[in-house]
Amino acid sequence: MGLWPGIWLVKRQAWQERAPAGAVAAWLLRPASRPWQVLSLAVLLGICVSASLRENWGSDNAFVVKAADTLLAGGSPYEDKRFLYLPSAVLMAVPEALVPRGVLRWILPVGTAGLLGAGWLAALRLFSVPARSRFAVGGIAVFALAHKPFENLVLIGNWTAISAAALPLALLLAHRRAWGAAGLVVGLAIACKPMLVPLGLLFLLARRWRALAAAVLVPLGLSLAGALLMPSPTLFFTKTLPFLLQGQDAYALPWDASPIAVLPRLGVPQPLAVLVAFAGAGAGLWAALVRWRRPDPEGEDGALRLAETACMVMLAAFLVSRPSFDHYLLVVLPLLLASAVRPGSMPRSPWFWLALVPQTALVPWPSELAHKRRAFRDCATLCGLAFLLARRVLLSGRVTLEPVTTAGSPPRTEPECAATPAEPASRTAF
Repeated sequence: MGLWPGIWLVKRQAWQERAPAGAVAAWLLRPASRPWQVLSLAVLLGICVSASLRENWGSDNAFVVKAADTLLAGGSPYEDKRFLYLPSAVLMAVPEALVPRGVLRWILPVGTAGLLGAGWLAALRLFSVPARSRFAVGGIAVFALAHKPFENLVLIGNWTAISAAALPLALLLAHRRAWGAAGLVVGLAIACKPMLVPLGLLFLLARRWRALAAAVLVPLGLSLAGALLMPSPTLFFTKTLPFLLQGQDAYALPWDASPIAVLPRLGVPQPLAVLVAFAGAGAGLWAALVRWRRPDPEGEDGALRLAETACMVMLAAFLVSRPSFDHYLLVVLPLLLASAVRPGSMPRSPWFWLALVPQTALVPWPSELAHKRRAFRDCATLCGLAFLLARRVLLSGRVTLEPVTTAGSPPRTEPECAATPAEPASRTAF
């Protein structure tokens, strides 16, 4: 060993001896100062005001409000092929339809950002992160500024924001053994938008039948009530559902990030694209099953197991859903980002941040990858996150045999989880 490498190694070992475990994490978990809290709030309000002043504000929310207006006028909401939600969503949208448009212009972006913020706080509480910590206050501001789908979702007012708040809240309740309440939250979210339907698999794996029943019966009951109040509710099955299963039309295709839609645009035959997407989804569901069957390391509280299983199920569903838009990732990203406080979580890998690069707002992408071709970037992030999470889940479950020597006994071998840190230095990283 040369002189300079030797000196560097000595200094590195000395720093590790002086530095407390998780020094970076400890710094981030300390309370944020008042100026930083104000700055974070100003960032969110700035995004909301910017969305309110743009001409295309609330473009997605307008379809749901129009459906409620049609119902109040005595018509069938499903006469509009762009309304793709359950009949229960019409009932949920009636209060919005009664609000003047000028008022809705300002409260819709704030409400959407508030739902995303609530999902972030619930994800933080799942991992016991203080709401006033630097990680919580700074994380939401940086995420809102750097992640382009966050701004897009606030602008269009899509009801994906409800699912983005409901999933972390449901997992937080499940972690606190309130599975029935978790099922109720998921059921209400499905009644607004049927995005969290795949989460029923988590209740099934956990054998929480009351939670599963609540997640099924709540949207079913509200949908039956909505169907009784509208003419021609069967249009949902004869018109809306076939339109949705076909991936809508050319209007949604440029923004559809599903591999089933993106691969054919790159020259891949449609049958092969469908096969690839369903193979990826099947692998994702298998990884979710493996993750649920493997408990967290000793000393953990099971929060990471809940979060990673749920995120893996949702990412597998997004691979085959038609369409699959960029803001769908906001349902799982708060949970994955909040899990960074736990050793071995996916955000501690540089590959996780590399997968998010296509969604970074500050990157000057070429014009051919913007606007109607941005689905290529969205698909890359979706597939990248699904692959990385599945890889982490499956590889961390491998068992290796390493020699273990104890005082006064001969060397022997014991199984060790590959995810267990092998060096003291790994415990000092955030």
